[in-house]
Amino acid sequence: MSLWKRTIYKSVCLSLALLVAVTVFQRSLTPSQFLQEPPPPTLGLQKAQKPSGHRLNPDNFWKNPKDVVTPAPTFSQGPQAWDVTTINCSANINLTHQPWFQGLEPHFQQFLFYRHCRYFPILLNHPEKCNGDVYLLVVVKSIITQHDRREAIRQTWGREQESAGRGRGAVRTLFLLGTASKQEERAHYQQLLAYEDRIYGDILQWDFLDSFFNLTLKEIHFLKWLDIYCPNVRFIFKGDDDVFVHPTNLLEFLADRRPQEDLFVGDVLQHARPIRRKDNKYYIPGVLYSQASYPPYAGGGGFLMAGGLARRLHHACDTLELYPIDDVFLGMCLEVLGVRPTAHEGFKTFGISRNRNSRMNKEPCFFRSMLVVHKLLPTELLAMWGLVHGNLTCSRKLQVL
Repeated sequence: MSLWKRTIYKSVCLSLALLVAVTVFQRSLTPSQFLQEPPPPTLGLQKAQKPSGHRLNPDNFWKNPKDVVTPAPTFSQGPQAWDVTTINCSANINLTHQPWFQGLEPHFQQFLFYRHCRYFPILLNHPEKCNGDVYLLVVVKSIITQHDRREAIRQTWGREQESAGRGRGAVRTLFLLGTASKQEERAHYQQLLAYEDRIYGDILQWDFLDSFFNLTLKEIHFLKWLDIYCPNVRFIFKGDDDVFVHPTNLLEFLADRRPQEDLFVGDVLQHARPIRRKDNKYYIPGVLYSQASYPPYAGGGGFLMAGGLARRLHHACDTLELYPIDDVFLGMCLEVLGVRPTAHEGFKTFGISRNRNSRMNKEPCFFRSMLVVHKLLPTELLAMWGLVHGNLTCSRKLQVL
């Protein structure tokens, strides 16, 4: 065989070998892995995003949110990235023809107009928080103007740890935010928040207005985010930005717990009744909730849950209509799963003593034995943290774990 023929023969063999190798490589990867891009939204989600009816003014209470049909519960593989990219929602104007609707206060009418708008675009995202082995994810509800509270938490109980001890994984911290509620302040505060996030890299923010009724949106947005980006986290602590938390006690409590448990523990309210007094912050009209009492639920100041339960909770919540009180809504979602939250006396979401003037509420020896205490201003948190972790001598030690 001549030199020219041998060269042609080797080239053909090499090309065939390369073609086989590329084919095997491609078949061993999913398209999203091969292209390093998330898969496109499903057809069902695309249909759910179509607007209908009256268009909403972008400057209103709900910021022209996106209409998403409530999905049935499913445990199949979900999206690989946040899949809501536009705000597009129309008001449910059919309600205006209902006689009972006309008698509601304006803020309840507004809530019901757009209750079907469930998910919004993400503005600040940190999926890298869940890289590696994360044992405890600390998640804090905050609002854009409360930088001082976030800073106090970062200096105290929100400090991250590379290891939770005893061979356990890392402790990571995130803050959950919407956008500024006042239109004239939004651009200014957003710039400040973006700068804060560049420094700390610990803020999740979605494009809905921060308001009392929208706290429920924070619950479902975080649960969806967790299901997408953090499916292997062992445990989650979720709380407000005005609580005192004792991380050592939290980790000691979790030491003999398993992530597969139906663990949901906090300051649990049993047989709580809907408040019907209109002057109360938690007032609920009978047309919105007609039953005599709520299902058991944990006070939203702070609670612990297992990672596996949190993922199931995400799917359960998607089967229910939104409710304006966030911690009650989570109790409803737990009821769907048949899970009862567990009460623990180390969680004090109404203060150590409900009597605000009681000396117990300022006694560091009590704080040292607690897991969560609500509520403290930033200066009070920093001072109490220093006392509890300083040279503190107590006459006796409470056992609450």
